[in-house]
Amino acid sequence: MPRLEASTVIADVMIVIPDVYGDSRGRFIETYRRNWFPLGREMVQGNRSDRQQGAVVGVHYHFHQSDYWYVTRGRARVVLHDLRVGSATDGATETLEIGEHDDRGLFIPPGVGHGFAAVTDLTLTYLVDSYYNPTDELGVAWDDPDLKADWGVTDPVVSARDRSNPRRGEIPDHLRPRYGLRT
Repeated sequence: MPRLEASTVIADVMIVIPDVYGDSRGRFIETYRRNWFPLGREMVQGNRSDRQQGAVVGVHYHFHQSDYWYVTRGRARVVLHDLRVGSATDGATETLEIGEHDDRGLFIPPGVGHGFAAVTDLTLTYLVDSYYNPTDELGVAWDDPDLKADWGVTDPVVSARDRSNPRRGEIPDHLRPRYGLRT
């Protein structure tokens, strides 16, 4: 059974420290089980993101979708930011690195903004508990000083979409997720 750690910075974020089994043939790691996460629902879609060193993705958030991230190759600097009105940790930012160096997984609940920087070339796989819905894909400016995010890369490569996201203070109230509300 892996060790599960609740984030000490953002409510409901869970970090998985899996058991790793290996011998001369290689390694085996169980990376995900639905029953590890009290707030989790059935994951219905799996995705893969391959990024080159220096790429920055996000910060994105959803009203209805949880994500489970696992880096299979390389290293990611993950930035999480709680946008949930009514959350005890509303406004908190957490930064951590995950990747093949430690095999940790990351459960991100709805309303928590999430993004990552490719510290090295990387492959990130992620499971989501809702099918892709463009109306539930919102964003916050990756470089918003209110997030106090340390991306850990120089000369970041950021998409036009992510460069156009509003700052946290510019997000209208109706586009802020409410803690504990989810459909």
